[in-house]
Amino acid sequence: MINTTLCHIEKDGAYLMLHRVKKENDLNRDKWVGIGGKFEDKESPEDCNAREVLEETGLTLNSARYCGIVTFISDKWETEYMHIFHSDDFSGELKDCDEGVLEWVEKEKLYFMPIWEGDKIFLRLIEQNVPFFSLKLEYTGDTLINAVLNGKKL
Repeated sequence: MINTTLCHIEKDGAYLMLHRVKKENDLNRDKWVGIGGKFEDKESPEDCNAREVLEETGLTLNSARYCGIVTFISDKWETEYMHIFHSDDFSGELKDCDEGVLEWVEKEKLYFMPIWEGDKIFLRLIEQNVPFFSLKLEYTGDTLINAVLNGKKL
């Protein structure tokens, strides 16, 4: 199992999204995802989130809300615990990312772009400012086959 962070950075009704088009053998290839990555040794979720955002975007998070954890289960990939964050408090200038193309995407348009189906669930939870949540998402290939929020099947 691996631990990762995923941060949705918001400005003017849009999220900063990463279009994953640069890496080969990428679980997220061609999808639009939030900003994040794998934990390094001795990092907390907050440490990893801040480091990954800075490395991938050049932005420094002044604050971020720890929204929940997603257990991502796949028939093709290792089980992953994604620690989900949201921030609208940041500073710095955007830089190019070696994992894909960064772009501000209007929140309403994001739901019609190539994103993981389960991402739509936790994006709504973030937007509704739901208290800390636990979401289990199970995929066969790219198809979401099961979703459980706080122990209850959706």
